Amino acid sequence: MVIKRTSRRAPRPATPGRLGAILILSMSAALAQPGTEELDAIVAVVNDDVVVRSELSREVSLVLPQLRQQGTAEPPRDQLEKQVLDRLILKRLQRQRAKDLGIEVDEATLNEALTNIAGRNNLSLEELQTTLEAGGIRFADFREDTRTQILTSRLQSQEVVNKISITDQEIDRFLAKESSRLIEREQVRLQHILIALPDDPTPEQVKSAEAKANRLVAQLRQGADFGEMAVRESDGRNALEGGDLGWFEMGAVPVLVADLAFSMAEGEISNPLSNSSGFHIIKMREIKGAAAQNVTQTKARHILIRTNEIVSDDDAKRRLAQLRERILGGEDFATLARAHSDDTGSALKGGDLGWVNPGDTVPEFEETMTALAIGTTSEPFKSSFGWHIVQVQERRSQDASGDILRVKAREALQRRKAEEATEEWLRRLRDEAYVEIRLDQAS
Repeated sequence: MVIKRTSRRAPRPATPGRLGAILILSMSAALAQPGTEELDAIVAVVNDDVVVRSELSREVSLVLPQLRQQGTAEPPRDQLEKQVLDRLILKRLQRQRAKDLGIEVDEATLNEALTNIAGRNNLSLEELQTTLEAGGIRFADFREDTRTQILTSRLQSQEVVNKISITDQEIDRFLAKESSRLIEREQVRLQHILIALPDDPTPEQVKSAEAKANRLVAQLRQGADFGEMAVRESDGRNALEGGDLGWFEMGAVPVLVADLAFSMAEGEISNPLSNSSGFHIIKMREIKGAAAQNVTQTKARHILIRTNEIVSDDDAKRRLAQLRERILGGEDFATLARAHSDDTGSALKGGDLGWVNPGDTVPEFEETMTALAIGTTSEPFKSSFGWHIVQVQERRSQDASGDILRVKAREALQRRKAEEATEEWLRRLRDEAYVEIRLDQAS
């Protein structure tokens, strides 16, 4: 890892306002932990901002329980701090970019996310806080880390993901090449170690990085733990997760390892793979075979009322409740949909959505539709599009292999492009910033 890095952009001058902000930040951190002023030495300068020792220590305290849960041995403190600081710098750069673009996370959104996290673990919000603090994680730190995750997700969607488009021609070309192999393997779980190269590396730097990668591969094939090695040695974004990249649909595997993903056996370690980022080592952690392609399709129709400055949630819900009563009283659903639905595409067809596959609609809609018996009409419910009532007309089991493959292909291409574009965007964000690491000076 580079210990000190500057970009083509020079740091801004130390104006009184900037110096004041830095002093206030340092003083605030010191006041928050009386008697620990030495912990608040600056460990990195990131454009006009700084990262202080206490921030780094708090972030390390969040990472340590994660390593223990993974069963990964804790690396030497200096190596762990370098990894965590690199992640902190990327977070700080993204927060700065989000602020420039006016992207924020309000308290209601944050509280909803925390409640959902608690619910997925069968806990109340209060129980989540107690559980975290019993494990050595301050709830305030966890809360702000969650806010940062939501913020960066929104930022990356706006800056990268939403700009990606997939054409039917791309899907056709993808399926012509990959369809048979998509059937053989549905998903793979990969682990990754990156030995990074700087921009415009010298031949000596390339040779040194390649030698290190070959040395690590030899150690891994002799039984060294991949996760522990990733935490200690990897420059990748997922280093602190033991290099775990998670599950990939086969078509979404990064281009660099796309062919290997179809041929590697579980547990196999690749030879070093090189690109402009550096040398990559891949482990095939797990493989899932393709599942049967029969799906349950639902023939449904709906009425949508959108909310706006004039139509409130209560207004929309009340109007739909009245329409539902009229339908239950014998009035024609299609006629009411044509007259009242804000979904112009389906309203002209009497609200008809046709045959709906799993995953075709947003989760709130699919969950409500799936729970309905044939011939029944739902109570009003809300989705990201507005308020709905939905009526289920028929269901059938259908061999949707072709349709599902096209959906998988589109999702795979979207994810592959998003992964690669996000990596490039983060690298550019870092290269265009002024970053100076002072970790050794702050020890």
